[in-house]
Amino acid sequence: MTNKLKVAIIGAGGIAQAVHIPNYLKCGERVELVAVCDVVLDKARELASEVKASYAFSDYVEMFNTVDIDAVSICTPNKFHYPATMGAIEAGCHVLCEKPPAMTVEEAAEMAEAAEKAGKILTYGFHYRHAPEVEALKRFIDHDELGDIYAANVRAMRRRGIPGWGVFTNKELQGGGPLIDIGVHMLDTALYLMGYPEPDTVFGVTYQKIGKQNGVGLMGPWDWENFTIEDMARGMITFKNGASILLDSAFAANVEKHDEMNVTLMGDKGGADVFPLKIYQEKHDVLVDTTPSHLPEKGHHELEIERFVEACLSGTPTISNGKEGVFLQQIINGLYESAEKGEAVKIESIIKV
Repeated sequence: MTNKLKVAIIGAGGIAQAVHIPNYLKCGERVELVAVCDVVLDKARELASEVKASYAFSDYVEMFNTVDIDAVSICTPNKFHYPATMGAIEAGCHVLCEKPPAMTVEEAAEMAEAAEKAGKILTYGFHYRHAPEVEALKRFIDHDELGDIYAANVRAMRRRGIPGWGVFTNKELQGGGPLIDIGVHMLDTALYLMGYPEPDTVFGVTYQKIGKQNGVGLMGPWDWENFTIEDMARGMITFKNGASILLDSAFAANVEKHDEMNVTLMGDKGGADVFPLKIYQEKHDVLVDTTPSHLPEKGHHELEIERFVEACLSGTPTISNGKEGVFLQQIINGLYESAEKGEAVKIESIIKV
């Protein structure tokens, strides 16, 4: 065990600048940001200078061969999660990779297997697991307050929230649209709270109705002429234990709320909405609703980075791991496969860890 974690950032875009780097800096003396890597070398140099990192690279292979690094945050477009993660693990680094794990199940499985074989941490940016609402509800669930959770609804919906920057609307680089970008967060949250039951069958549909129009964007204009992702995805997942999830995810849909991220759980002893947290039960012959009057205020991004650093330095387990990443990738890719084929897909046909 060391007292200071030497960290490098791969991908100098918005998520690195707004989330990873600021929260590493909050760790103080426990972390040293040593290098920034980006395919645009000037961008890497500029960010490295801002955060006082000693090195900047355009090639992470060169970075690993040049600098002593303990851990890496991978903040690239989705297409590059796999090669960057594999390179980092081969170089002996722990890895925090942004979601989704990869582009394919095969890639996610190789990443998980490589980390396990090397004895390195591989965790993903499922930061909603660190949200105070999720942590509080998890304690209720662990004390059997909801009983057998047999159904869930997952919603990650925006009225006109198509990102007009980066590569979010490029299927080749991202693998998909709202399902793999924001839907994955709420899906992972539901699965985490349900104990990650083994999936059986998925059925999905996708739409491209609004993204190809030149319309009003609440997150700025987008390149509608080169819009290659879905703007909405819907799906149903059934599990071997009889549970099910209904999922809706959209960057653009004609709905009332501008932005909605939520999970609803239904168990035989109680149910809950997660954001904001509200628990529904029957107690003493009365139907009761329970809401917390106070929750911790530390941000879930901050907790995500803080706990990753602690895990790397002390060897404590992370809240998410490579195998769960494979599991989630199976469902996401299964939904896309189902939408393409127009029929339900059995998860057994997809590689597992």
